[in-house]
Amino acid sequence: MSAQGHVAAEARARALIDAQLRAAGWDVQDRSDTNLFAAQGVAVREVPMAAGHGRADYLLYVDRRVVGVLEAKPEGTTLSGVEWQSAMYATGLPTDVRLKAVTTDGRLPFVLESSGTETHLTNGYDPTPRSRLVSHPPQPATLARVVRDAEADPDRATWRAKVRHLPPLSVEGLRPAQVTAIEGVERSLARQQHDRSLVQMATGAGKTFTAITQVYRLLQHGGMRRVLFLVDRNNLADQTLAEFQNYRTPGDGRRFTEIYNVDKLTSAGALGSSSVIISTIQRVHAVLRGREAGTEDDPGVDDYVPDRPVEAPYNAAVPPEAFDLVIVDEAHRSIYGVWRGVLEYFDAHVLGLTATPGKQTFGFFRQNLVSEYTYPQSVVDGVNVDFDVYRIRTQISEQGSVIDAGTVVPTVDRRTRQRKYVELDEELAYTGPQLDRAVTSTDQIRTVLETFRDRLPTEIFPGRSVVPKTLVFCKDDAHAEEVVTTARQVFGMGNDAVRKITYNAQDPKRALNDFRQTAAMRIAVTVDMIATGTDVRPLECLLFLRDVRSAQYFEQMKGRGARTIAPAEYQAVTPDAREKTRFVLVDAVGVTEHAFVEPPLNREKGASLQKLLDRAANLTLTEDETATLASRLSALELQLSPAERTELDEVAGGSLRDVVRGLVDAVDPDVQAGVRAGLEGDAADQAVTELLERATEPLAANPPLRQRILELRRAKDRVVDEVSEDVLLDAGGVVDTDRARSVVESWTAYLREHRDEITALQVLEEARDRHLSFADVEELANRIRRPPHRWTPDLLWRAYEVVEVGRVRHRDKSRLTDLVSLLRFTLGQDDELVPYADRVAERYAAWLRQQEQAGAAFTDDERWWLDRMADVIAASAGIGPDDLETAPFTERGGQDGLLRALGSDRGVELFHELNRELTA
Repeated sequence: MSAQGHVAAEARARALIDAQLRAAGWDVQDRSDTNLFAAQGVAVREVPMAAGHGRADYLLYVDRRVVGVLEAKPEGTTLSGVEWQSAMYATGLPTDVRLKAVTTDGRLPFVLESSGTETHLTNGYDPTPRSRLVSHPPQPATLARVVRDAEADPDRATWRAKVRHLPPLSVEGLRPAQVTAIEGVERSLARQQHDRSLVQMATGAGKTFTAITQVYRLLQHGGMRRVLFLVDRNNLADQTLAEFQNYRTPGDGRRFTEIYNVDKLTSAGALGSSSVIISTIQRVHAVLRGREAGTEDDPGVDDYVPDRPVEAPYNAAVPPEAFDLVIVDEAHRSIYGVWRGVLEYFDAHVLGLTATPGKQTFGFFRQNLVSEYTYPQSVVDGVNVDFDVYRIRTQISEQGSVIDAGTVVPTVDRRTRQRKYVELDEELAYTGPQLDRAVTSTDQIRTVLETFRDRLPTEIFPGRSVVPKTLVFCKDDAHAEEVVTTARQVFGMGNDAVRKITYNAQDPKRALNDFRQTAAMRIAVTVDMIATGTDVRPLECLLFLRDVRSAQYFEQMKGRGARTIAPAEYQAVTPDAREKTRFVLVDAVGVTEHAFVEPPLNREKGASLQKLLDRAANLTLTEDETATLASRLSALELQLSPAERTELDEVAGGSLRDVVRGLVDAVDPDVQAGVRAGLEGDAADQAVTELLERATEPLAANPPLRQRILELRRAKDRVVDEVSEDVLLDAGGVVDTDRARSVVESWTAYLREHRDEITALQVLEEARDRHLSFADVEELANRIRRPPHRWTPDLLWRAYEVVEVGRVRHRDKSRLTDLVSLLRFTLGQDDELVPYADRVAERYAAWLRQQEQAGAAFTDDERWWLDRMADVIAASAGIGPDDLETAPFTERGGQDGLLRALGSDRGVELFHELNRELTA
């Protein structure tokens, strides 16, 4: 840059700095016109320093005493490179000026460098004075207050000094994860290596309570004066305010609001007397821009979404130093993007609270994650419950549909909701993602809701008669309206039982309260209003009729169903339930199939607790089984009395919860990545295997503990069979054969009538090369279980025992594959009705004798493979190559292990021979 250009740039910078100082309340004066009585803060230009120290661009006076210096540089200058110059001025005061100066260690306490577009501030009263970027020079009153504090207590003049001397944390009433979070934040504040801290805490783990405890300690003992608490939505501001009002402080137990004023942000005037301000970031931005935010809820402010990153203009009523701490509680999904300028306006430490931090979140907080508490860990601690996923797929949901040209269809005006009928002049094709945006399919909504209704008592919550508290997520308000109407019809419920809770609904706060506290309201339909931050502890079902592509937002939505609840409170609103041990994500749109959705702990739903503990004893648990065992034990603990928990801890020789936490940690991807570090291939896999075994050891090495767990599990469960239909066999010594004969005759007629529809029947009758598969058997079982017949293999077997006396072998254990025996006997292919597993066992024994007579001999390893394959055939009506890639075969290498044990050609031959001979 030329000398002339440099002078011009410097002049522009001086003009900007003058304007900024004046906006902050400084009276900017030339040295020849100095009048220290003109204002509390006076900035005097171009003041000569002591010999050898040059000329200060601005000398800053507060209450007629010099407190600081500001060095001005042309726009674009890197300010850290001129700190030596401003420091030289700070220590080089002329003798006459020094007499009226405030100094610390021989230098002025406040040193600034500015280019008009960038400003750095160093506060000499901080324990480690360090230059930091500020959006605007501080006000004179701010510096005056710091000076007064320094003169009263030189060693603890600022909050950055005071946070190093916080009293020990009282852990009473705090969960371990909350203690860890608070201690992590305070360590970060004390070290002053970062101006931002991030706490990751699972939804439902008490982030707000943790934050309030932290705020109380920093206001009471840490030297902070005012805190800004940012929430995601205005309705959450009310909830957060209520939590501050209900918070009891440690020690004397007074309410937080008896000690400190807490207010929602409505205008700049609220700052004067409030220690905590609660607001959305949109409302803060509106106030900075000079817009009156109003005294009542103003969704127009809080719902504003800018199309580009915002700038935060200087506002003297809310200066950058207005807050010492800014807490971002989940906040807006774009808060670290388009709203970032508002956060960076304040000269404050920023504390982020989140359940699922993304890359942008980590980037904003400079990777300073001070504590981490995952959802699985919260399940172990009884803070949250685990979840299951129930997927509903329909053709229209997946593929969309086509409406032919000429069809008369109803249309609804988005604004007025007025309905009219139009004839399509061309074909209308729509895709699944367009559903409920451009097109609403009433039958798709009905099909999903009817499936949900029908599967609730049999598959989702077996045995329950009352619809669990259910929250339905819709795409927009019009979609929610359609769902409410259809749900009332499908469930046969009235207006009070199924209600919409959106910003457009009438009295949504009252509806939300009814949903929490009354037994009458069963289904709530929403869009965004209660998708985040709103507790409904009795909630058990989340039905997704909208997709979500944000991991953070999905985790928030999932958290609505995660909360634990006391049994008495739970039963008061859901009378046919006992304890809440899980919730269900009912997915009708594929939201749970996104890569960011972490699986539940309960991954092996068909595995019994007995089987899981047996495999733990043998140290053969897979990763998914380890996670499932943790889920089952966590659910059991929620059902135990305090005495029973104490007893289990005694048997465990420590805390059973610690044992379960070890299982969860062993399946944590981050923990596994740690043990894999530096290893590759088999060595890395072996390290993970050893990690799982170490986690399992407390159970494997303690048979009494495993036994007592099973005893308590059985004591808590009383199975109610509402599915099986009984048949009267004997009353007063007289066998009632009429009912049994009617069942057999109906069954035989059913097979004859539906011969062409039943795959299993076709396979058996036509004796084709293909073998009957378990899927064929399962298909038939599902068909006959439906109304009006409601047949099960048990029912049919008992009927034949009465009608065909002497030709039916009694069963000790029920298996679905017994349907194969029933089919063969009904078709006349077998003379005796024999349980399928018994028939396979007999054929296997006969086959082994034939092999022995033919001179074949099998080693113990070979017999293991043959015996296991026979077991699978007995349980599944056959075996396929895929079965060899599941337990127990995977323990010995799967398909490759079979070929190693039996030989390549011989292994394949024996595999097919067993399949053929045992299923014939």
